[in-house]
Amino acid sequence: MAQQSIRTPMQLAMVLNGYRKKLKLTQKEASEKVGLLPKTISALENNPEKSSLESLFKLISALGLELVLKPKKTGNTDGEW
Repeated sequence: MAQQSIRTPMQLAMVLNGYRKKLKLTQKEASEKVGLLPKTISALENNPEKSSLESLFKLISALGLELVLKPKKTGNTDGEW
């Protein structure tokens, strides 16, 4: 998959879900790679606003991803999260 611009928790959840499925990992398999419960993976993918940053970083690690922050191209920081 190509780089993704993510501006909301739900966009992040959808991208992580897509990567997990691309790797053909079940929620249980992804959770076992980093010591999370399968319900934690489910929460990250379905209700990301209530998930912890620690769990988020563990899932990112399980999927072989890294988090990169960069300024928006427009330079506009109003409106979206």
